[in-house]
Amino acid sequence: MSKALPIRALAIAALTLMSVAAQAQAQSDHSAHGQPSSTSAASTETATAPAADPHAGHAASASGAEAAPAMDHGSMKMQGGSAPADARDPHGYSNGLKLGSGDYAVPGVARLTLADEHTFASLRGETLERRFSRKGEDSTAYDFQAWYGNAYNKAVLKAEGNLAKGKLEESRTELLWSRAVSTYWDTQLGLRLDNGVGPSRQWLAFGVQGLAPYWFELEATGYVGSGGRTALRLNASYELLLTQRLILEPRAELQFYGKDDPERHIGRGLAEASAGLRLRYEFSRQFAPYIGVERAGSFGRTADLVRADGGRTQQTRWVAGVRFWF
Repeated sequence: MSKALPIRALAIAALTLMSVAAQAQAQSDHSAHGQPSSTSAASTETATAPAADPHAGHAASASGAEAAPAMDHGSMKMQGGSAPADARDPHGYSNGLKLGSGDYAVPGVARLTLADEHTFASLRGETLERRFSRKGEDSTAYDFQAWYGNAYNKAVLKAEGNLAKGKLEESRTELLWSRAVSTYWDTQLGLRLDNGVGPSRQWLAFGVQGLAPYWFELEATGYVGSGGRTALRLNASYELLLTQRLILEPRAELQFYGKDDPERHIGRGLAEASAGLRLRYEFSRQFAPYIGVERAGSFGRTADLVRADGGRTQQTRWVAGVRFWF
């Protein structure tokens, strides 16, 4: 036997094994994509088949299951048209009421009136208190503010005064037109009337009132009176919430005058100033009793006029009162 025969047999066997392995690998690749065995006829048929619907479903699984049917988009409407029968009722939160019909069919009213177009009224008693001081110089003081109007325009009435021994020592009454110029600020224009000791005085008043940053309530008003008289009044307060009901309120007030008015014991420059603390308990936002202490005094030429009349220029007062509004 020739030595070439075993070598030739081994070569043929190796080629056969390689061919079988290649065919097995090819069948494995096609089965992973859900395709039948690779044949020239199948390839030709696939190449000549029409293009598939882009909306048709893909192969269900690698085992060759049939593709899912294509979704029909013809009956779908993305927007517009009538609402479906089970859509939410647009009047479901208005108890069936509609603008221009039923209860809202008001003759001569084209639309609803919004909140900032209504007119409201309010009265606030900033202070209504009894003041106690040494030597029996007790008195009763009030500071009221009322307004009527809407969110932008109001008629404002301010009244502040002091009564002692059954007599009106001093009072200031202002009637103003208030106009909102921003979210937290109003401009005010009107008249002021002073009564009490001495002759009454009339003034033209103009100023601003509002809420400054960090929640300071500010009020600044200038006055022009007859005979070249001028005045300036500044008022500031802040509410410090110790609890939701217990509130400590610092408050300060300054008054300046442009010329002397001896008949009313007023001198030019800084005439009067006061600063105090009031601690109130709010049983409700509309009713809050309070106690406090206040230091008040006269300065400059006003102090000279008060001393000449036998009065005290500086005094500390303990106060007890109530703050309210409705």
